[in-house]
Amino acid sequence: MTTSPQRTASPAGTDPTGSPQDGGDPTGQRLATGRRQRLANRVRVLRASFRENWALFKRNRIGVVGLVVIAIFAIMAILHPILMDTVWEPERYHPVVGYSAQEVELTVVEEIENPGEEIDLQRAQLRHDPTIQEGETVEDTVQPAPPSLDHPLGTDPLGRDVLSQLMLGAQTAFGMGAVAALTTVIVATFIGSVAAYFRGWVDTVSMRAADFFLLLPPIPFLIFLSAIYDLNMVTLGLVFGLVSGAGSTAIVLKSQALTVAVKPFIDSARVAGASGMQVVLRHVVPNVLPLTFLYMMFTVSGAISAEAILSTFGLIDLPMSWGIMIQTANDAGYILRGVEYWWLLFPAGLAVTFLSFAFYLFGRGMDEVVNPRLRQR
Repeated sequence: MTTSPQRTASPAGTDPTGSPQDGGDPTGQRLATGRRQRLANRVRVLRASFRENWALFKRNRIGVVGLVVIAIFAIMAILHPILMDTVWEPERYHPVVGYSAQEVELTVVEEIENPGEEIDLQRAQLRHDPTIQEGETVEDTVQPAPPSLDHPLGTDPLGRDVLSQLMLGAQTAFGMGAVAALTTVIVATFIGSVAAYFRGWVDTVSMRAADFFLLLPPIPFLIFLSAIYDLNMVTLGLVFGLVSGAGSTAIVLKSQALTVAVKPFIDSARVAGASGMQVVLRHVVPNVLPLTFLYMMFTVSGAISAEAILSTFGLIDLPMSWGIMIQTANDAGYILRGVEYWWLLFPAGLAVTFLSFAFYLFGRGMDEVVNPRLRQR
């Protein structure tokens, strides 16, 4: 008669072989469960907040229109390097050093009415045959060339593809706008929050500096700076963001921070032993940031317009931008022939207008999201 082996009870937290079990510590399990639960709650709150804010934003149609236009230009900026690597030949479609000569048959005329099909008599005699007469045809390269299947927006006076330039210009606009917006957020939030919390001489000095930047005309100031320093995308974004953030935006955010600085939780944090900067950074700034992001949209709109103006004057060190496209047309003498050579001016000019206006519309749409008073209308 056989007897079965007796099983002995294993200590808590170990398996029958004596090795410790995973998660055997009840306290550690409770802490891990609590962390996961808090994280899940935060994710749930963020999702609910996003759905609520998105519903509010969608009610404002101008904001949705602005977002769609911004998305279109963002797609253009993303697609450009992809097209250059996969579809377009760099020697023909590079926006800076590319060249594409179109050989076309042109009719010799006394006065050009169709630049894509005609050539004036004087130019034909100088470039081809001194004895050529009106009505004859010649083979010539057209630069700037009108839109075609190879170049949907034509080429500029230097034979470079306009569509490729337009897409690279979108990258420049978004890059400089991001630098200016980030600078505005940091400068305006810090100045407004510190002035509202500390009051006294800190408030006085900050607001007098804000008044100075508010009265400072941005474009003439940037033109003056460009005569002293070499401005590029980053430095221009930093300067524009500083002027905007330390001026009007700081004044607006200070008024918002004043309503936060008198809340009971600010007094509780002070009584608990938090320093002034800790209160500002941990309690005042987070409550001001939503309004800061709203004015950030308006800063991007102004920065894009400022870059286009300065680039048109040739005052910025950039490889390509929408303002440089207009400058190239102006230097070649086509600025007053915009209807005849529309592809040299209209694409770049409309791009600056639409993207700047789109960020403004997007900001107006966000105004209803971050402003509780507008939600109740």
